[in-house]
Amino acid sequence: MNSFIKSISTYLPSIKVTNEDIAQKFPEWDSDKIFSKIGVKNRNIVDDNETVVDMAVKSIENLVNETNLDLSIIDYLILCTQSPDFKLPTAACIVQNRIGLSKNCAAIDINQGCSGYIYGLSLADALISSGNFKNILLVTSETYSKSIHETDKGNISLFGDAATATLISTEGKYRIGKFNLGTDGSGWENLIIKNGGSKYINDNNLNNMDNYLYMNGSAIFDFTSKNIPPLVNDNLEKNLIHKEDVNLYVFHQANTFMLSFLRKRIGIDENRFLINMENYGNTVSSSIPLAFKDSFSNDLEKVMFVGFGVGYSWGAVTLFKN
Repeated sequence: MNSFIKSISTYLPSIKVTNEDIAQKFPEWDSDKIFSKIGVKNRNIVDDNETVVDMAVKSIENLVNETNLDLSIIDYLILCTQSPDFKLPTAACIVQNRIGLSKNCAAIDINQGCSGYIYGLSLADALISSGNFKNILLVTSETYSKSIHETDKGNISLFGDAATATLISTEGKYRIGKFNLGTDGSGWENLIIKNGGSKYINDNNLNNMDNYLYMNGSAIFDFTSKNIPPLVNDNLEKNLIHKEDVNLYVFHQANTFMLSFLRKRIGIDENRFLINMENYGNTVSSSIPLAFKDSFSNDLEKVMFVGFGVGYSWGAVTLFKN
C-alpha cells in the first residue's frame, strides 16, 4: 500500500532574534559577518516557559485550522525531538492528551535530529504499508536554544526553534517513494550535549560547557561532504530517475555555505535547489518541512528530501506528485 504526504503545517515561537541583536552582545561578531558565514538574518526562539510539547501542540492546531483536519482519524503520532520536556514520560503521550487524539492512537518519540524528518517519514511509510494504520501525524519540534550556552555566539547565530506537523495518509498530494538511510556512530561525539543522560549527570554548573550543545563544525562538514553526494545518487537510482528529473531538492537547512558546497559538488541546478533558512536558521528536524511548506502547493512532479547530521545519521527519499 502506498503512503502520501497530504499536508504540512508549521509553528514558529514569537521571539525573533536578529543578527543585530547578536552583534550587540558580541561586538566582534557583526551582522554582515554572521550572514556571510552562516546565511541567517533572523531566527525564532522560545521563551523560558514554552517547550517542545507546547510547540508540537501549536503546529497540530495550525494543521487543523488550515486543513479542517478531523483529529479523530489519526491512529499514530510520531514526535521527533532531541529536546523533550522530560526524560520520561514520552513527549508524544503528553501531546496526544493535550491535543485530544483518540486513546486508540499510538504515540512515540524518536530522537534523530537533523535527519529526523526523513527517518520519521520512513517509519510512517512502513506503518501505512503494513495495512494496520491509515493516518499518521509526524510532528517535529526542537528547542535547541535552551541548550546553547549564552557565550556560544556561533550556535546562537545558527540555530532557531520551530515545530511542524505533517499528515501522512493512504491518499494525498505526494506519494512517498523509496528511502536510503544510513548511520555512522563513530561520529557521535561531534554533535552532542554530553551531560544530562545516565552516563554523565548534569551538574547544574552554568559554566560547565558539557551541559550545553557542542558541535565540531569541521568534522560535521567533512562527514557531510563525504556521504551526501553518493546518498543523492543512490536515491535517484533506487527510485529509477535521473538527477534532472527532480524538480526540487530540499536538503536539511544546515547552513548556506554547506548547502551551496553540496549543490555544486553534486551538480544540481541552482533553480532546482531550495535554500530557505535566512529567516529561520537551522531548525534541526523541522528544517526540511519548514523549508518545503511554501513550495507544497506548487506544481512539482518530483521532490527529493535529504537529511543529515547528529549521530552521524543520514537519509534521502523522493516524492512523486499524485
